[in-house]
Amino acid sequence: MKRLFLYTLGLTFLFISCKGVSQTSSNNSAPVKSYYWQQHVDYKMVIDMDVKTYQYKGTQQLIYTNNSPDVLHRVFYHLYLNAFQPGSEMDVRSRTIPDPDRRVGDRISKLNPNEIGYINVHSLKQNGTDITYKTVGTILEVNLEKPILPGQSVSFDMDFNAQLPLQIRRSGRNNSEGVALSMSQWYPKLAEYDVDGWHTDPYIGREFYGVWGNFDVKISIDKNYTVGGTGYLQNPNEIGHGYETGKLNIPKTEKLTWHFIAPNVHDFTWAADPDYIHDSVQVPNGPLLNFFYKGTMPQNKLDNWKNLQPRAVQLMQFFSEHIGKYPYKQYSIIQGGDGGMEYAMCTLVLGEGTLDGIFGTVSHEMAHTWFQFLLATNETKDYWMDEGFAQYFGVMAESYILNKDFNKALESYYAVYASLAVSGKEQPLTTQADRFNYNRSYSISAYYKGLVFLSQLGYVMGEDALKQTIKTYFNEWSFKHPKPNDFIRVAEKVSGLELDWYLTDFAQTTNTIDYGVKSIEGNQVTLERIGLMPMPIDATITYADGSTEDIYIPLQMMRGEKPTTATLKPDWAWAYPTYTFETSKQVKSVEIDPKQGMADINRENNKK
Repeated sequence: MKRLFLYTLGLTFLFISCKGVSQTSSNNSAPVKSYYWQQHVDYKMVIDMDVKTYQYKGTQQLIYTNNSPDVLHRVFYHLYLNAFQPGSEMDVRSRTIPDPDRRVGDRISKLNPNEIGYINVHSLKQNGTDITYKTVGTILEVNLEKPILPGQSVSFDMDFNAQLPLQIRRSGRNNSEGVALSMSQWYPKLAEYDVDGWHTDPYIGREFYGVWGNFDVKISIDKNYTVGGTGYLQNPNEIGHGYETGKLNIPKTEKLTWHFIAPNVHDFTWAADPDYIHDSVQVPNGPLLNFFYKGTMPQNKLDNWKNLQPRAVQLMQFFSEHIGKYPYKQYSIIQGGDGGMEYAMCTLVLGEGTLDGIFGTVSHEMAHTWFQFLLATNETKDYWMDEGFAQYFGVMAESYILNKDFNKALESYYAVYASLAVSGKEQPLTTQADRFNYNRSYSISAYYKGLVFLSQLGYVMGEDALKQTIKTYFNEWSFKHPKPNDFIRVAEKVSGLELDWYLTDFAQTTNTIDYGVKSIEGNQVTLERIGLMPMPIDATITYADGSTEDIYIPLQMMRGEKPTTATLKPDWAWAYPTYTFETSKQVKSVEIDPKQGMADINRENNKK
């Protein structure tokens, strides 16, 4: 932990606690120090839920610590449930985008007043003093009574009430499988402030970004409802419902109060239903896995949830081994929501599909525990870092557990990305998540191109370097907010290669990869670069006598080579569109990238 003293005009020295990150300049001069900081918030909430009206009242006290070097004159809260009202930005966008999400469509526009979602703030105090605020769509704009100075902590006390909407997208009541309450993004959530400023994106359809902190949440609800979600239950013996650890002491009241504490997370989610079955399985040397699913399902569906449990144990072990150890003591897989969505210490998934279907969803969503909930990227800006990376490891884990060919599974992801790249509808991965012209373009970019980014990086620097990069990235950036350059800098340090070009071309442009075999004349081979994006080249030569030779042509701007047993050729500088080399024997054929590690958009010209 580094300590940095700042002097500002009109102020005395202000003490700021920052996390130091060392960066070494490319010319091998003395290390240049930069400083990473992030805000912190501690929530205390008391919630009273009416399961008949789907309305609830809440009090919220939070302590917000400004670890930034900036003076804050305003703060902002997200009021996500306000999106589920006719005329909201989510509603209008869904009705005007060419390919709306079928789960949303025009459903929001048809909600009745008792079916909409809302969060109404009734009072807000800063350090005990009333302050002014205004609700603008899904954002609460707050004018502070006094600025928050660097290093200063302030308290905010709020009274609010809310209504959970019909299940449409992520949050909601009475989903398609009859789950009563899927409580995600359900409370006034303080917006994140980082080096890029405030992140006050309206809730239009994409995902989230939150402040790291601690949650203390008490939920009063009908005694027949079982609750599962984020955090550790503090009063299991007063609750029962499969949580009991000793002698029960359940109050004789119509409601029970569930008390959860969640340390060092950036969100809090829960679900509840009167028909939940609650199972628990202990992962060896790992967390307790909880499973919540409706006991009213047909027997074959209940069997799926039983058979899911040992596979989920394997998933937790796989991710902990290949990324980094899961740091919490529990993780819950909960039937709810509208598909599958990751949350802190839990996921909500639909539960009436096939076993393999549920397992595939859980594999992806559990992988998100690492890529977004521990490596907490901004899902509105860097969505591909969580969706693509989670998809890569989810498919890898699923392939391993079900004994499938992982490389074969990757082929479809490369093909789908390539179809977008040549469609004329691709937008760069720097596009804000809601600003895509088509939902399909967003999905392919986030899930498919994001996966290809990681897989192809293994081609560029070697699979062993990629494996070490992932583990180092987790060790250095878990419980923080990494950005794309933070990841690529880890990859550079692990591999010893210069990789800024890779991040720039593949993530920040729509440049494509297309290399071809231009000509073969005796023992002379000429390759050509047709696409704008540079790449190092793996190729296999087949000679006239039937023998073969693997060759490796480094990319000059990488300033190095990946480990390889192939024959090393001179560097290829990007600006030269062709590259010619000679062999010792007559060449019969040449194939570029025979293992298909590159996302080459035209493989037909890769072989001659």
